Amino acid sequence: MKAELTLNTDGGQAPLKVLVVDDTATNRLMLQVFLRKLGLEVVVAEDGAQGVAAYEREMPDIVLMDVMMPVMDGYEATRRIKALSGERWIPVIFLSALDSEESLVTGLDAGGDDYLSKPVNFVVLDAKLRSTARTLALQRSLEDERQRTAAITDNLVDGVITIDVSGKMLTCNPAIEGMFGYVRDEMIGKNVSMLMPEPYRSEHDGYLAHYVKGGQPRILGVGQRELRGRRKSGEVFALELGISEMRVAGSRQFIGVLHDASERVMVERKLRENAAALQAYHDTQQEANALAQTILSRQMQRAGLNDPCVRYWLAPAENFSGDVVAATRGPRGDLYALLADATGHGLGAAICTIPVLSVFYGMGETGMPLARIVHEVNSQLQVTLPVSHFVAASMLCIACDGSHADIWVGGAPDVLVLDAGGHVRQRVASSSLPLGIDASDRDSISHVGVDLQPGDQLVLFSDGLVEAENGAGQVFGHDRLLLALGSVAPDRRLESVKLALAQHLGATTSHDDVSLMIVDCGPA
Repeated sequence: MKAELTLNTDGGQAPLKVLVVDDTATNRLMLQVFLRKLGLEVVVAEDGAQGVAAYEREMPDIVLMDVMMPVMDGYEATRRIKALSGERWIPVIFLSALDSEESLVTGLDAGGDDYLSKPVNFVVLDAKLRSTARTLALQRSLEDERQRTAAITDNLVDGVITIDVSGKMLTCNPAIEGMFGYVRDEMIGKNVSMLMPEPYRSEHDGYLAHYVKGGQPRILGVGQRELRGRRKSGEVFALELGISEMRVAGSRQFIGVLHDASERVMVERKLRENAAALQAYHDTQQEANALAQTILSRQMQRAGLNDPCVRYWLAPAENFSGDVVAATRGPRGDLYALLADATGHGLGAAICTIPVLSVFYGMGETGMPLARIVHEVNSQLQVTLPVSHFVAASMLCIACDGSHADIWVGGAPDVLVLDAGGHVRQRVASSSLPLGIDASDRDSISHVGVDLQPGDQLVLFSDGLVEAENGAGQVFGHDRLLLALGSVAPDRRLESVKLALAQHLGATTSHDDVSLMIVDCGPA
């Protein structure tokens, strides 16, 4: 295994050095452990700026680059690394949950060489690293060969051959023997066309005679060109040919300098194949994402969200939101509402919310008690979610006459009870673990009962709202949220919060999903 992930050095085989740039500590740790198990040397950086500095300091062989990061994003960091690398090829593989075509194109335009969606599939990452390592080894070998060839050419030990005006070979150096497989005596005095495949072999003497008589050059006199040569074994290969003319003792002779380009052509073909495979992978991902988007939309967009007592806002950090909202009426007119926030963001987080929505709507529409709904959602997530994945949530049930509400909070921010003037009359804090972490006894699930007054509203939100940072690193915070809620009429509070957050962020984009739900507590 390690042999595939090493490079030749003057001291023998050395492990590849990989730079991991990701602003999430968990991602850095997981990648660091995985890469070290593969026998790689690992360097980590927390944002794009640190990644550029680490590249200059450590000179890694491969870069695994996150996209959305503070200080400097992955696109800009990649552009700077590529500029610093000069002619040295440094493969950059983007690791990101951004699955849009625009994101892929932006990454490739920035100099990226491959793309892998988050959450990272380590089997696929392993395969990509090995493919990249092989291509890198070929590229490094080709670059070393190019440098050696340049030095040899300076000393006239590249493939050099001289011919007369009839095409007869006059001299050749040892490099020609190695290139074509003939010994010197088999070539001297013979027509140079023997080193060419058809149709060049049949046409060469005519081209040469035409040029000697003053005709337009085809190959002779054109400069360096890429052509095909034919070895003694019959193998046809790519070669680079440069021809110059000289006069010796009054006779015209032509000097050809030849370079075997088969390795370069092979590497270029491999790069084209990799690009085609990357495009095919992207197209498949796009189709899968479209299907996932349809399924998730159908799960969440139910008629209950159109209830006149419910206002909500979702702002995903990526194409998919790990935050979801839901609302429905029971048979008696009781209003059930939910705001849930799955770990992470993007498609992986969104998929974790499907059991939550399915159970919530199924049980809420039949008027089940809130404790039973919480218990069933938790049980479903215990069965379906992998370890380390869970869902923070707030759930409530408002009686049909609007006089009372039962509220349950598990790992989510406080649910706020606002009076008609927009003041916080009561906070209902989390008293339970997020859903999906631990098994629960239905009888042990407790919720808070709140007596409501005319004009009251209940406010549910995810931590992505209050933790949203602007360009200066300042969070939106609870104070700004309460000011936005209390400064306008009840029916304008949702828009007031949206406007306040937009003003706070400015040109900065939130790095987490944002969700907000405001529920009027009047009678059905």
